[in-house]
Amino acid sequence: MGKGRLSAEQFRMKYGDPSRERDCAYNMGRKRSGGRNKYHACKTADGYDSRREGRRGRTLELMERAGEIFDLRRQVRYELVPTLKDGDGRTVRGVSYIADFVYKDKDGNVIVEDVKGVKTPLYIVKRKLMLYRYGITIRET
Repeated sequence: MGKGRLSAEQFRMKYGDPSRERDCAYNMGRKRSGGRNKYHACKTADGYDSRREGRRGRTLELMERAGEIFDLRRQVRYELVPTLKDGDGRTVRGVSYIADFVYKDKDGNVIVEDVKGVKTPLYIVKRKLMLYRYGITIRET
């Protein structure tokens, strides 16, 4: 075997089996960097953070074109706790929540939507802070 070349078995060991349809790096046409996403989500070619989010996003885009919803926005940041200074003058980083989608329905109600596969304890706390701070209940799909 030539210098710098990998055998098929070495390639599979290093990069995984390219025949696997769920291999994000292979499907995106690039090598995998380091590890996988903790929840096995694959970033899509059109910029969504997961295939599930991409499907929902495309559905919402069609609904917007059909006039069922308005003002569709992606990845909208909400500040939950502002950046603070502690007693020693050190900066304590703020906490924010990034909604997958925000849009208005036909009645003008603002809908904040999050595509969820795994409801982590951190997400549950942020969901409660959104309700407390903004009076917004996050729609989970």
